[in-house]
Amino acid sequence: MIAALRYVLSMFGCTLWHSARIVLAAGRGERYVPGGLFDQIPRQYARDLLRINRITVRGEGLEHLAGPGACVYVANHQSWLDILAVLDVLPGSLRFVAKKELGRVPLFGRALRASGHIEIDRRNLDSAVGAYQAAAEAIHGGLSAMVFAEGTRSRDGRLMPFKKGPFVLAIVAQVPVIPVAILGSYEALPKGSIRPRPVPITVRVGPPIPTTGLGYDDRDPLAARTRGALLGLGVRE
Repeated sequence: MIAALRYVLSMFGCTLWHSARIVLAAGRGERYVPGGLFDQIPRQYARDLLRINRITVRGEGLEHLAGPGACVYVANHQSWLDILAVLDVLPGSLRFVAKKELGRVPLFGRALRASGHIEIDRRNLDSAVGAYQAAAEAIHGGLSAMVFAEGTRSRDGRLMPFKKGPFVLAIVAQVPVIPVAILGSYEALPKGSIRPRPVPITVRVGPPIPTTGLGYDDRDPLAARTRGALLGLGVRE
């Protein structure tokens, strides 16, 4: 009961506070710069929530990130904590490809847009294609995209089928796909729960998968290769 109450109150308080900081920064004309407020505030948000809820995160394989620059991170998705975990561990300017519904959340949605995160309406193909094109342009500007390839959280912690959009995005942008296995988050906070458990989370990064020279017809082989990489990093199928 205490853990659930702590989680709900911290989610409300931290989301309100850090979203307001981003909206106010955008309102006074703050511009994106690498390592600036639009990178710093989301990381602080994640670290505050993890600390308050007694969740520890460990990064492994970060040496694979020494060379790629802008990229498309593709991760499995087991828990809301996945978002906090990757923000805590992964370096650089990270932007999420998120469901459009999140953009409707008061204040939080405004903060998402102000920070440059990409909203996807999966029920509208034309809108989704346009969003992925916008994401590719952002990647060319030096940002990295973070995508949960399953499109939603797993109900049992096992890897579900992949959406094709993340791999089309990487091919259009001609940047590497970097597989990211998130382990332990399902045990810490499964879908539908509001009671986090102090289970350590590991964010394990695999070697980059190049997309140079690939075309649209290569999206399925690229997805299969990425799925195999995630399974090799310890994700359950």
